[in-house]
Amino acid sequence: MKKIKLSLGWQILVGLILGIILGIIFYKNATAITAMQSIGTIFIRLIQMIVIPIVISCLTVGIASIGDIHKLGRIGGKTILYFELMTTIAIILGLIIGNIFHPGDFINVHALHGTDITQYLATAKSANHSGIWGTLIGLIPVNVFNSISSGDMMPIIVFSVLFGLGTSAIGEKGKVIIDLMESISQVMFKITGWIMKLSPIGVCALIGVTLAELGLSALAPLSYFVLLTYATMAIFVLLVMGAAARIFGFRIFDLLKVVKEEAILAFSTASSEAALPRNIDKMVKFGVSPSIVSFVIPTGYTFNLDGSAIYQSLAALFLAQAYGIHLSIGQQITLLITLMITSKGMAGVPGASFVVLLATLSTVNIPISGMTFIAGIDRFIDMARTAVNVIGNSLATIIIGKSENEFDTKKEKAYMAKLK
Repeated sequence: MKKIKLSLGWQILVGLILGIILGIIFYKNATAITAMQSIGTIFIRLIQMIVIPIVISCLTVGIASIGDIHKLGRIGGKTILYFELMTTIAIILGLIIGNIFHPGDFINVHALHGTDITQYLATAKSANHSGIWGTLIGLIPVNVFNSISSGDMMPIIVFSVLFGLGTSAIGEKGKVIIDLMESISQVMFKITGWIMKLSPIGVCALIGVTLAELGLSALAPLSYFVLLTYATMAIFVLLVMGAAARIFGFRIFDLLKVVKEEAILAFSTASSEAALPRNIDKMVKFGVSPSIVSFVIPTGYTFNLDGSAIYQSLAALFLAQAYGIHLSIGQQITLLITLMITSKGMAGVPGASFVVLLATLSTVNIPISGMTFIAGIDRFIDMARTAVNVIGNSLATIIIGKSENEFDTKKEKAYMAKLK
């Protein structure tokens, strides 16, 4: 008899289903929760261990291969412009859906139980005080090793870009650095393959501990809001991303087929980091130039948060409606502009989506106390927005690659043929 071999995507899906079952069975079981939390943490830490070495090595080699600072500036400009355009559309879509379906009208906010958000309040307060100049200053690492140890991605990206340009500028002498970095990236991708074999177990533990701690009952009072958020994100992926993909000559369903494993992994773990190493490797194999991939995906990891943008605008309207606060067109435009600015200022902050909302609500007079009521379901929504973020970054990589004529259609066709 032939051995049945499940692909990684199916293995992760099985892990997800088993995690749901275990979470329901061991609801509020402290021993099981501790075990699942520990296993999930080990898996996430294994991923975090390889993310920064991959980003530094791939980005250094990619930037060194670009060489021309003018070309780099053009690619960087296109990338940031694209990110800003897509996140703005995502915010607007969230506002439109919120105005049409009024999710806050179906909830009695005073009957909900609050959750402690003290840690987020402290982060939002410190981030608010930094302002745009503080954000810009924060991009420059005083000590890159300190940034590496704290996992602060943007200073790492800035350093890697400069290091790559410097390596290119010294010519032949820089070849030894490029060879070293290429070797490091290959080693890291090999380790990624080993770690990914554990992903079904990690996914099972992480989804299991979420349901064991919160229970399905946590979704009941806010189920309409959760479902509407998921539906809005699906609309954004299929229609908005689909239109962008069509403009550049490919179908969104082909992209979804390519990144399905990464999307499922991101959804299950609620961690973009979990999908980042394989996403970089897969986009190169799909046909995008390594120099484009190594720049766009790490930058998008921080700046291109489409799923988060949808959640932030929809949640703001949800809370306003729940408190009976009518937001005028002018106030909603203020909300749009504030979210556009604040979301970039919070890039890389732990719990960024939640912190952005905290920093934004006061600008349109929505009580911050409302955030305590949706904190309990934030994990469930975080799963969807993380998956959308990963899909959005994959799309951005292909679009920037095609716009620079650095996309190999032969590799694309060969890759798609393997998936059939």
